[in-house]
Amino acid sequence: MEWCLVLPGRPELTLHDTRWDNGERDLVLHQPSVVPEMPALLANLHGRRRAGIEAVPAGRGRLRLMAWTVIPRTGSDRAGFKKSLTTAQLATQCGLSLLRTLTSRPGVTLEPAFDREDLPLVDLEHPQDVKPLQHALYFPVDDDETPVTAYVITRVMPTLRAVGWLPPSPAF
Repeated sequence: MEWCLVLPGRPELTLHDTRWDNGERDLVLHQPSVVPEMPALLANLHGRRRAGIEAVPAGRGRLRLMAWTVIPRTGSDRAGFKKSLTTAQLATQCGLSLLRTLTSRPGVTLEPAFDREDLPLVDLEHPQDVKPLQHALYFPVDDDETPVTAYVITRVMPTLRAVGWLPPSPAF
C-alpha cells in the first residue's frame, strides 16, 4: 500500500506500507528511481529508518510499532536515531499535541515497549523526564492509518523540520 505526503511547493514523498508473504510488515519512505531535488538529509532518509509493525503476543488483535525517532545530525547528510527516550524527550522530538491526537484514536495507546516493573508509565498529560525507555505505539489490526501517521511523526517530521520544510516542533 502506498501513502503520499504532500507539502505545498515541495516534492511529494511516498511511504510504502509493505506486507510481506511471511506475515511481516514495515513502513519506509520509498526511494523513487529519480529522487527529486531536495536537501541531502531528506534524500538520504529514502529507503532507511524502516518501522517494523508486529503482532503483540497475546495482544488480542493489536499490533505495535516502535516509537523511536530519527535525529538529524548537525553537519551530516545522514540522520541518526534514538530508541531510548524519556516520554518528555519523545514529546519534544515529535510534538506533544501530535502524540496526544494520535493516541486519542480508538484502541491506540503509547506504552513502554517491554513489560518490566521498573519502567515508568507513559503519561502524555504529564510526560516524565527522568527515565529513558523504549516506547511503542499499540493499535488495532484493522487500523491502517495509525502506523503511517506514527511513522511520519517519528521518522519523517524531525527531518523535515531539520531541513526547514516544517516549522520547529512546538514546545510543550
